[in-house]
Amino acid sequence: MDTYAEWDTWETVNAVKDAIGELHNVTLVEANHDAYQKLKEIKPDIVFNFAEGLNGFNRESQLPAMLEMLQLPYSGSDALTLGICLDKSRAKEILTYHKIPNAKFLVANRMEDIENFSSDFPLIVKPISEGSSKGIFSSSLVKNTKELEEEVRRIIFSYNQPALIEEFLPGREFTISVIGNGDETEILPIIEIRYEDFPVDVIPMYSYEAKWILDTKENSFDVFECPAKLNAELENEIRQTVLKTYNVLRCKDWSRIDVRLDKNGIPNIIEINPLPGIMPDPNENSSFPKAARVAGMTYNQMIQKVLYSAARRYKLA
Repeated sequence: MDTYAEWDTWETVNAVKDAIGELHNVTLVEANHDAYQKLKEIKPDIVFNFAEGLNGFNRESQLPAMLEMLQLPYSGSDALTLGICLDKSRAKEILTYHKIPNAKFLVANRMEDIENFSSDFPLIVKPISEGSSKGIFSSSLVKNTKELEEEVRRIIFSYNQPALIEEFLPGREFTISVIGNGDETEILPIIEIRYEDFPVDVIPMYSYEAKWILDTKENSFDVFECPAKLNAELENEIRQTVLKTYNVLRCKDWSRIDVRLDKNGIPNIIEINPLPGIMPDPNENSSFPKAARVAGMTYNQMIQKVLYSAARRYKLA
């Protein structure tokens, strides 16, 4: 039921087109098997990339790899960064090496990998390479060995990929939008997801049920606070952790980075989204546009700022 959760709607595609079209001529190119030839023929000055790709663990890298082969400038992170960030375990390995806090984890490629696994419950089990909360349901929060086995089996056989098992972080959760590069990198107002306002039967995570079933235009699901109520010390710690993550993973132009506090109140990175969701309707809880609006930007200005960051990086502006 969550097969197409990552893909953008035509409403979003047209909103991005209109935003860029205020200042430039725009041609839409769908990221399918014909994209390489179309881009080769069109030879755009720059590409605004928000293609999720078609299939495979490296699907988000497909279009950037084409663009690099064609020597065409494009917005956003490169193929390597996109591939690493979609593979949550590879991203976590890099974060761990750089001493950036993230939840302890294990990758289960097969059921045998958890036979001698010992850790404190509860744990979170999720697919290793999915976005948009795909594969994360209420059952993903496991409290004993039996539930762990059931969830690992579900991920391996339903999603045909390894399961990522992480310690559950019990603290507050935030999502942080970032625009720019180098010294011009800007962190937008921080959003908090208030889990105390979730229905009692929904786990305290922004799961598939929360994101796509409870959180709709028709439903009143007001659990986002922006800017988040933070003391200066915690806000600075979150900002520094996010900025270090953005730079260590070599993100470019924009990203949305999710953070959760551990039992000691320390900000931990839980996910890096170098292709953040950008639904244009203010009635939908799309975090990047929400933070941009609080920062004083319109949707069009937000898109133009990301494109301009890329153009400056290529010395086109």
